[in-house]
Amino acid sequence: MAYGSVAATSIVALAFLIPLGLVVQQLVEERALADAERQAVAIAAVLTVTTDPASVERALETVGPSANTRVSVHNLSAPVGQRRASPDEISLVAAQAATGKIRPVVVPVTGGQSYLEPIDIGSWRFVVVEVYVPNSELHRGVRGAWLALSIVAAGLVITSVVVSDRLAAKVVRSARQLAGATRSLGEGHLDVRVAPSGPRELADAGVSFNVMADRIVALLANERELIADLSHRLRTPLTALRLDAETLNDTHAGQRIQEAIAALEAEVDQIIRVARQQSVTIEPTEPTGCDASEVVSERMSFWSAVAGDQGRECRVLGGDQPAPVTVPRSELAAALDALLGNVIRYTPQGVPFEVAVSRRKDGYIVLRIDDAGPGIPDPERALRRGTSGKGSTGLGLDIVRRVSVSGRGAVNVGRGRLGGASVVILLADAERPPSTGSRFGLVGRLSREPGEQRRSGLIRRS
Repeated sequence: MAYGSVAATSIVALAFLIPLGLVVQQLVEERALADAERQAVAIAAVLTVTTDPASVERALETVGPSANTRVSVHNLSAPVGQRRASPDEISLVAAQAATGKIRPVVVPVTGGQSYLEPIDIGSWRFVVVEVYVPNSELHRGVRGAWLALSIVAAGLVITSVVVSDRLAAKVVRSARQLAGATRSLGEGHLDVRVAPSGPRELADAGVSFNVMADRIVALLANERELIADLSHRLRTPLTALRLDAETLNDTHAGQRIQEAIAALEAEVDQIIRVARQQSVTIEPTEPTGCDASEVVSERMSFWSAVAGDQGRECRVLGGDQPAPVTVPRSELAAALDALLGNVIRYTPQGVPFEVAVSRRKDGYIVLRIDDAGPGIPDPERALRRGTSGKGSTGLGLDIVRRVSVSGRGAVNVGRGRLGGASVVILLADAERPPSTGSRFGLVGRLSREPGEQRRSGLIRRS
């Protein structure tokens, strides 16, 4: 902004300075020639009285202090003063006057200009009065005028820059304050507000920002209360379910049911605690990471028992090697539970499934869940949040998608080698991050998973 102000003011100053300087120079030249004309008129008055060269030369002393050196009279019986114009120029002026064109002429000479004026001394005889004007007279005061104008122009430029900078500082300060508050709000600091200032438009934007931030806080508070209330309603049926489970015999199935109820109650309590937190600042949390093989082994110990009750054959492939990922353990477990729960819920009893874990050399960990069920007819629709063709909430695959995105990977739904649905989750290796982040690289890695025919439904983060 400062450079633009300097450029604009400089252009205006130059547009004012150059013409004014030229006018001053022209006025000085006209003033010097006017003085020469007055001296020539004074000599002309002498010539109307006498044409004697000696008398004319004595009269020059009364015209001015420099007349003896600058004024000369030609075409008398004897020359008076020092001639500077050429004889041809003098003869031409006299000849033109003899034809009736009696007018003064200014001709350039060495060191300045000469003012030539023809004077009629009777009987159509003309003498020529020459007044020499040196360059010092033609340019007297011009340099000082240019210097003064330059100082004025520089002062105008400096003043305009200072004034525009002070005027723009308020606008820039308000804009920076609003931009900083916007960044803070985007980073999760919901308590940030701005003091509206600056021009009316920026002040209105600041007021609108504060209203928006207040609205966001109110919406989040309402959402937390709603989640807490809905979660609290689950306590009653969970209590009844726990009492019913305690009446079961001390069998493996009864113990497993009680453990599941305890885990569910813990999740509900956690939801209520998080929802009732008063802090409005959402602090970004760094992923703690986990071992995908350990998470798969832990969750399969639960789901394999459920599969056994339904007569399903289940297998875990590659779970004996470490598979470090950047996804938190609880989130990865939730994604696996969502996928395995869908297998149990939406495929006929007795349908087998398998879970595979592999660590690739290209910097990715691959989790694959295959089943021998009817498959997913529209993978792209199934990955959309809240969309389901089986009457469910449609959030299971969205949980998987969000986990893959947070793990800098991708998820793909297609048909696997068991003949049914196949969901492949690609996660970045925590110890050997992948160097390729393009979409085509992820598609290629997913397509190299053996025995799978891929269809649309790829979700990724670069």
